[in-house]
Formats: sequence, C-alpha cells, structure tokens
Amino acid sequence: MNLTKIIVATAVVAFSASAFAAKPRAIQFDSKFETEQGEKFSQYTVSCSNGKDMPLTEWQSPNQWCQGEGSLENCERRQ
Repeated sequence: MNLTKIIVATAVVAFSASAFAAKPRAIQFDSKFETEQGEKFSQYTVSCSNGKDMPLTEWQSPNQWCQGEGSLENCERRQ
C-alpha cells in the first residue's frame, strides 16, 4: 500500500514539474554580427511563458543555436 502511494506521488510530481516548465512563446530577431575572426552570427530574443526573455544566438559556420549573447556555450543544432 505504501509503495503504491510513493509511486503515484512520484509520478504526479514528475508530471507537474514538466507541465509548469517555461516554454518559448515568441522569437524576435535583433541583429546580425560578425566576430573579429570573421564568424557570422545572429542575435534573437526568445519570450518565454514564465514572462522572462532569454537571448539566443544562431551561429552560421557550424549552424548552431546557443543560449546567451554571442556565446558558443550550451548549443544545439536545432532551434
């Protein structure tokens, strides 16, 4: 009986955490830049469902999307 309650409680907590996570609502282009080394990238601002705005950078040469302003950290190949 107690094991069943623990399993159900764990499932409810896991589901509710993912349901309330911030999700992107809109993406807005800011401007294009070029580094001193000649690498081109574009800066965007993402508006999230929790009311926060996050910077997003698209790098042209490796075709990556990275969190942060002009950053190559925390990157993915898809938007």
